Amino acid sequence: MYGILWDIEFSPPDISDLQIEEVVNVLESGWITTGLRTKAFEQKIAEFIGVNKAVCLNSATSAMELTLHILGIGPGDEVITTAYTFTASASVIHMAGAKIVLVDVAEDSYEMDYEKLADAITVNTKAIIAVDIAGKMCDYDAIYKVVESKRDLFTPNNEVQRLFNRIIVIADAAHAFGAERKKIKCGKAADFTCFSFHAVKNVTTGEGGAVVWRNDLGLDDDEIYREFMLNSLHGQTKDAFARISENSWEYDIKYLTRKCNMTDILAAIGLIQLNRYDGLMERRREIIRMYDEALCHLGIKVIEHYGDDFTSSGHLYLARIPGIDEAERNEIIWKMDEAGIATNVHYKPLPMFTAYKNLGFNIKDYQNAFDMYKNEITLPLHTLLSDDDVKYITKKIIEIIYKLKQ
Repeated sequence: MYGILWDIEFSPPDISDLQIEEVVNVLESGWITTGLRTKAFEQKIAEFIGVNKAVCLNSATSAMELTLHILGIGPGDEVITTAYTFTASASVIHMAGAKIVLVDVAEDSYEMDYEKLADAITVNTKAIIAVDIAGKMCDYDAIYKVVESKRDLFTPNNEVQRLFNRIIVIADAAHAFGAERKKIKCGKAADFTCFSFHAVKNVTTGEGGAVVWRNDLGLDDDEIYREFMLNSLHGQTKDAFARISENSWEYDIKYLTRKCNMTDILAAIGLIQLNRYDGLMERRREIIRMYDEALCHLGIKVIEHYGDDFTSSGHLYLARIPGIDEAERNEIIWKMDEAGIATNVHYKPLPMFTAYKNLGFNIKDYQNAFDMYKNEITLPLHTLLSDDDVKYITKKIIEIIYKLKQ
């Protein structure tokens, strides 16, 4: 048994003895908040991606919200994202005071409809938050092509926006750490890229996130890094570690802002996870191959994780069952639960939730997103699965679907 409720859990973290030992080392060190290990984790992330700087925070949500804030996006501005995503992709826009603009996905696709994206851009559009769902990167070439076609509508509000002089592209890459498309690693395609290290992610720190930005934008890396640091820790010019290491308590408060820093306890987990990354990814690839071989020939539509010019991070295994509706999909989930297998749905489109309905969104305006959702089931995909587990999962879902369609 992996857990209390299911024989096969949906996505438990793969925590080795090395991570436990490193956390103990941090606890015994006497320094458990933001310190040397967090800075080391930032450096390792930047090196892994191939950028100059990385900022570690307490979540990808904080990373996106801070990015919008540092870009000067707020009331009167519009930010576009997809209707087919987790709420964080859009809620950060609302928290920044800007207007959420949702775009439907393309037909039979988890990616935003790029023609509809172009139609959604107005003189108030300041950013696009693209979502790398399941670990597969969006077509950023298509997104930048749309941005360039609308450059004449863009009016910058501040010096950072003036440097871009166009709509800024932000990647919600919560699922996609380590992914590549057209030989460009996730973190170097969008202007800013935000990662999650939540418990279910391929690289986990329990809770946590990070933001990186491209090296070729003309940004002052040190200044952008300082802005993220200030805005993630009450606007303080010195964090606790700096005050002690510099033997000076004196600091200033530059802004009245939030607190969303990462701690050394979390960074310690992440450092070991990064060291294990290649092995963890290889196991995910093996599991995906087993699923594909068992399911694809049956007409089940699965997300394509690997192709000639892209490699996913293999975060989620999204499967769509042709010819069924929402109620039948839910029945399959219940039957899988009875078989001891935890499954999930990614995602219920945002216009179906109360908070978004209250903002005026209606799922009838996002038919493609609904069609993707109504028959989607996400199967367990994690590195604690054995080959026998995968065989059992595929055996049960095939049996359940066959009985449903009799």
